[in-house]
Amino acid sequence: MSDEPVRLSMVWEVLRRRWRPLVVLAVLGGLVGAGASVVFSPGYETTTSVLLQGPREENELLTQEQVAMSSAVLDRAALALGSPGGGSELRDSVTAEVVDGGVIQITGSADDPARAQRIADTVAEEFVRYSGQLANNSSDAASRLVRQQQETLRRQVAETNRRITELHAAAPNLTVEDVQMRTDLEALRSSLAQAITTLNETEATSSRSNMVIMGPAPMPSSPASPTMLHFVGGGVLAFLLLGVFGQLLAIRTDRRLRRESDIAAALGSPVLGIADVPGDGRSVQRPEASGWARLRRLMWDDQPLDLAPLLLTGDEESRSLRLRRILAKLPEGGRTGRLLVLAADDDGPAQAAAAGLAAAAETRPGGHRTTLRVIDVSAGRPTVPDRTEADGVLVVLTAGSRTGWELVGIAEACADAGHRVIGAVVTYRTRAQRERQTPEPTTDDAMAGSV
Repeated sequence: MSDEPVRLSMVWEVLRRRWRPLVVLAVLGGLVGAGASVVFSPGYETTTSVLLQGPREENELLTQEQVAMSSAVLDRAALALGSPGGGSELRDSVTAEVVDGGVIQITGSADDPARAQRIADTVAEEFVRYSGQLANNSSDAASRLVRQQQETLRRQVAETNRRITELHAAAPNLTVEDVQMRTDLEALRSSLAQAITTLNETEATSSRSNMVIMGPAPMPSSPASPTMLHFVGGGVLAFLLLGVFGQLLAIRTDRRLRRESDIAAALGSPVLGIADVPGDGRSVQRPEASGWARLRRLMWDDQPLDLAPLLLTGDEESRSLRLRRILAKLPEGGRTGRLLVLAADDDGPAQAAAAGLAAAAETRPGGHRTTLRVIDVSAGRPTVPDRTEADGVLVVLTAGSRTGWELVGIAEACADAGHRVIGAVVTYRTRAQRERQTPEPTTDDAMAGSV
């Protein structure tokens, strides 16, 4: 696992070198967002308000909100709208909410603005009509009781007014008895005011069922948020961010070896040198790959993002010269005789470098030449020929392409076959000088310590 902190330059490398899979993820996110909009987008929305007259308690307002969303109201509204699904289908298109001032807002939503307006107006009308029916269908006993109380209060008011008139007529002069009489008169007046207040409260209670629709719902001019565009944009952004963070997480958890010292420690043999391979080594002849493999190579670059390609320096002759210098660094037992050159079957640059080493060995001057036999092995389950076919093994691999355990497996496979790993050659992908963006050391400078 890499301990390097994530820098903005690494984010830029992800965007620059992994833009193909990121574009695919963005398109996939847009498609997912479009699919989600079909399910979750509200379409067109409009609202109408119903005013509940008279003073109301909070519990009463919540009760009226539940009545507005009841199956009785929605079934009637669905019947008026001609909805085949009934109130259960209409429930997903209607919401009711209590706002300040004793007002209930009824919101209708639909794919068509005219239908959304009709839904809101129809549900509001049916709600007012049903609430009025509930108020008018009270029990007869309760109605009679209210009427009796009202008649009793009216008689009390009339009796009080008559008594006040008698007291005024019986007190022409102000005596001690007159003062007491006036006191009784004021008490009767208080009783009259209390009776009138009680009567008004009773009448207000009986009129609380009155509701007024404050106006028709306006015709919506545009879809309500979130629209399909919002869902598509959110899906693209979410999948793009997930792709970038996934790439950064893959960099942090990548266990492939990059440094030559780590490669030498895993193989148990020294690194004889490095070789630059233009591009990705696809010029090497390979078996015809399947369509899925070709698509994967097109969309995915398996090279570690934290390992920048070297600059392409010199021509083919210069690269051949560097390969001959690597052969000159072979140990005494490997400068002559037969050597196996192992390269992983999925490592294009290593296969290209191995072929170049074999060609350089054939053109190497001198009376004694080393015969190189290039072998493609599987990094997961390597198979090496017996010792009778070679005097040593030279491993060629691309930096950042193999984990330590894979290299240990190759070394153990060589040991089981009786071979000795005499060295390793590390290849690097290179790019043209014209693509250079930031100052980097040249290939000759990078090879100065090894060649």
